[in-house]
Amino acid sequence: MRKSYRRQQSIETPWLDLEHAMELRTISDLLDSSPEIYELAWEDLRRVSDPGTATGAKGLTAEQLVRVLIIKQMNGFSYRELAFHLADSRTYRAFCKLSSCATTPRKSSLAAGIKALQGETLEAINQVIIARAVQLGVDNGEKLRIDATVVESNIHHPTDSELLWDCVRVLTRLVKRSQSLVGATMVPAPDHTRRAKKRRREINSARRKAHRIKPYRDLLWVTEKVCGYAEVAVTALSDSRDPRALGLAEKLGCFLERSVRVVDQTRRRVLHGETVPSSEKLVSIFEEHTDIIRKDARDTYYGHKICLTAGSSSLIFDCQILAGNPADSTIAVETIQRHIENHGKVPRQVALDGGFSSKENLLDIKGQGVEDVVFAKGRGIKVSEMARSIWVFRKLRNFRAGIEGIISFLKRGFGLRRCTWKSLSSFNSYVWSSILTANLLVTARHRLTST
Repeated sequence: MRKSYRRQQSIETPWLDLEHAMELRTISDLLDSSPEIYELAWEDLRRVSDPGTATGAKGLTAEQLVRVLIIKQMNGFSYRELAFHLADSRTYRAFCKLSSCATTPRKSSLAAGIKALQGETLEAINQVIIARAVQLGVDNGEKLRIDATVVESNIHHPTDSELLWDCVRVLTRLVKRSQSLVGATMVPAPDHTRRAKKRRREINSARRKAHRIKPYRDLLWVTEKVCGYAEVAVTALSDSRDPRALGLAEKLGCFLERSVRVVDQTRRRVLHGETVPSSEKLVSIFEEHTDIIRKDARDTYYGHKICLTAGSSSLIFDCQILAGNPADSTIAVETIQRHIENHGKVPRQVALDGGFSSKENLLDIKGQGVEDVVFAKGRGIKVSEMARSIWVFRKLRNFRAGIEGIISFLKRGFGLRRCTWKSLSSFNSYVWSSILTANLLVTARHRLTST
């Protein structure tokens, strides 16, 4: 019966009867069924917080931060957008267990809390979710498909002129900051950024390679002069007792070391005509960990290669973030061993991309107890050696092709195409947060369709 007014409002926030809200509610139940997840996250938060401080705001709990991270990666929000939607959406507030009357955290607080979660912790949380999904019958891990892809770093296209320009402008900015701490007389540093910018423009607009040599020589000279000013600044800052000066000296020394590498590789490549190996190249002074990944002798990527192990349900059982650009054939056996160690079970069938194919890998993987090992391209290996029959071979070969869709799902839906976080440790955290969020959503959708 309709009433004229309600004397007391309910304090419970009901879930909306919408698809996305139902998915979030199922994910929330999955998280609550494994409370050890929050203990793992709390260990990371405890390391970055001061245990002796008993005053000030308490901040988000470990449980809330894990849930906030899931919302961020599921929607590709920036921290500014995340703060807005947490304040605006009652469904997201209910999922993150934020009180309807409490003030939501600012974007800086959200960033600090999320960045405290390490990649190793998120990997461990993902293993808990996988174990829970296996218990619920979502997947049994007996049928695996394996492939590698690249996650790009958040850098601009690395050319020698752009890298030299980055070195000049960053070192100049930091040297000017050091002058405000130790005095301009201690750190004399003329500003050469305008000159460097002109040389960069000349290089980029030159039509012939020979026309670039002269501006390159001048840009190298400018960069070396700025590196000299930076060396003086680092020495002056290191002699100071001001903690700010010491912190700036460490930062300036870090960029100075990278700038020296950029000058060296540019001189070798442009002026001396050398071919600098990929392992020796620095493609960004900001994300120095970035690898050069050459794929299929056609495309070049700048980031890190990852190897994904997926099940028949589209769950990602494992992810390896690789250093450099190792051949797929060198990581095939290790990938199966990792799966056995993590889940204590030997898969019955494994389907891999053609790059993993080799006779040795076939024998080693089957030696671990795998019945059928199918490569998309046999490279001289007979079908009878890989699978029990042609029918099984074709089924597994077609099954492997499904991982291409899974990789596309991760890149389009969870930001795995390009990592927007800085530093190698944050890169690992970003990759695992995307995979964890995807696994939670896949598990939730399986649960919703089965009920």
